[in-house]
Amino acid sequence: MLRNVMQIGRNVSNRCKQFMGLSQHMSTPSDTQLTEGEQYILRVLKEKFPEATEIQVSDVSGGCGAMYQVAVESEIFRGKRTIQQHRLVTQALSSEIKEMHGIQIKTKAPDQK
Repeated sequence: MLRNVMQIGRNVSNRCKQFMGLSQHMSTPSDTQLTEGEQYILRVLKEKFPEATEIQVSDVSGGCGAMYQVAVESEIFRGKRTIQQHRLVTQALSSEIKEMHGIQIKTKAPDQK
């Protein structure tokens, strides 16, 4: 298992090295300005959280898709602890997370700080 984890890490690292020549991409609310990976994750989250009032996705790995930051605002999170909210997001992205080095998640219910 450790060998598989190390291989995945090397694959992600190599992918990042290939793309590091590109400028850092910061996503905006416009879907047309998102990278292909950001668009894909956004689409998955919209399907899994159709009631969401806001979803933001940003590739924070320089555009290579190794690390994403996602923020989801949804009524489904109301009354749930942060760990429960984050579990819902990681379950929604379970297949995609397998290909990532890491993910940063922010969740909240509407009108919640």
